[in-house]
Amino acid sequence: MKLQPDPKQSFNTVTRYDSQYIEINEQRFENSIIVMPEGEVSPWNVNHFTQLEQSDFNLILEKKPALVIFGSGERLHFLQPAILQGLIQAKIGFETMDTQAACRTYNILMGEGRLVLGAFLIEK
Repeated sequence: MKLQPDPKQSFNTVTRYDSQYIEINEQRFENSIIVMPEGEVSPWNVNHFTQLEQSDFNLILEKKPALVIFGSGERLHFLQPAILQGLIQAKIGFETMDTQAACRTYNILMGEGRLVLGAFLIEK
């Protein structure tokens, strides 16, 4: 007899990634996305690192994560501090890495129960 209930909740997990797509729970996304452990995966209307502006992080602020893992594309790119002002003022942690490393890190932190948000850039 099983004494513990089965967890009914499923979390948004990165199940596969490549330079051209990311799969969340085996659903393929070929454009930039924002994902948290729970809720819907949101499209992120950014196609290249050089296009990023402070306003692109407003959707992230609305979701109120404790930590943002930013996947900057195929290569590691660092953002200018001015772009991150909203996150800094809201005291939201922010880490930058290439998108594939960000996918792996997001899964680890999500598995630990952290309130993490993955902002994954897929460059076109």
